[in-house]
Amino acid sequence: MGIQAFDYVRPTDLAEARKAYEAAGDARYIAGGQTLLPVMKQRLAQPAAVIDLGGIAGLSGIRVEGNALIAGAMTRHADVAASADVRRLIPALTHLAGLIGDPQVRNRGTMGGSLANNDPSADYPAAVLGLGATVLTDSRSIAADDFFDGLFATTLEEGEIIRAISFPVPERAAYEKFPHPASRFALVGVMVSKSPQGVRVAATGAGQAGVFRVSEMEAALAKDFSAKAIEGISVSADDMIADMHAPGAYRAQLVSVLARRAVAALQ
Repeated sequence: MGIQAFDYVRPTDLAEARKAYEAAGDARYIAGGQTLLPVMKQRLAQPAAVIDLGGIAGLSGIRVEGNALIAGAMTRHADVAASADVRRLIPALTHLAGLIGDPQVRNRGTMGGSLANNDPSADYPAAVLGLGATVLTDSRSIAADDFFDGLFATTLEEGEIIRAISFPVPERAAYEKFPHPASRFALVGVMVSKSPQGVRVAATGAGQAGVFRVSEMEAALAKDFSAKAIEGISVSADDMIADMHAPGAYRAQLVSVLARRAVAALQ
């Protein structure tokens, strides 16, 4: 297998990044590289140009604006887990970030990279959908309910760049995860949140179409925010991923179990 040749570009601002992307014809952005580099090594992706977003000022860091927590797209998982602001305002997000992969992955992987890739077993999609976050790009704002578009797919347009994620601060929230013992990806992960806008329950790792909300649980919890209120509620095994790691029925059961655990943790 021959050497894979590609141009490497490290822009200093978003406009330069978009210009490089459009000029290349076949380009990929790279953030932490935890997804792109492995697939390039396997020749599953062979872009003509790799555009490194690491040199763009302002794409990393966490700040508080009003009742929202803003995380730059290049913010590392380890930084989310260590942030005092995240721990104070959305401790469920601190917990989630600390469960991702291993120390190497957490110190290289980025929030924006994870969302743009939208792996069906990634943790952040559950956080974004379960907390009702907004994805901010270089050209628009995308509500969580409009962002995810199936396995490894989002509604990002060609060349569009995530610059930050805005999380509204909930009254309370919890994340429960059943990790794969080797990869630490979510075999199933469930985020439950309660805010003035309502209750949200989002599951990752389980659905054939990727991350999804469990509307029946949301309706029940809106009336009675207790684990008992959702005891009899389940999701269809027919809609779950079935693979060598777990059958659909097992994942469906985990969604219910983890949702109850998340709610119980908030009592």
